[in-house]
Amino acid sequence: MIKPSRTEWQIRCAFNAFCKRVLKNEATNIYHERRRQQAKEMTFSGLTPQEENQLYTLDKHEEDERDFQVAGKRMTSRLVAQAMHTLPKEKRIAVLLSYFFHQSDIEISQLLDVPRSTVQYRRTSALERLKRFLEEHADEWVD
Repeated sequence: MIKPSRTEWQIRCAFNAFCKRVLKNEATNIYHERRRQQAKEMTFSGLTPQEENQLYTLDKHEEDERDFQVAGKRMTSRLVAQAMHTLPKEKRIAVLLSYFFHQSDIEISQLLDVPRSTVQYRRTSALERLKRFLEEHADEWVD
């Protein structure tokens, strides 16, 4: 084994000391940052009821469904959801990715690892099935 020269040894010792100093300074910075964060934090038990109420919000949903008219038929969002659930999983995914996530047939085919033509077939057959379901179950619009 070759012994390092005195100069190489001094360089190693200096680098070693430098690394230790960097680590010590970083540890000190982390300690101080944690102390600053702890000074800003507060326990839940220390909050007033008014402050507690500011921590959350509740969504307000209308109890009645919104009706809308399409081609003389009255429909609801619940009816559309029911129609989507009648589809097989792979067709429902094709429709959702295409119309709600605005993905192209190529993107969907890559995602699902199927040919593009399969994606197109699934989407068009799903739309036909949705159309038939909605036509059968939608109420006639009455003025």
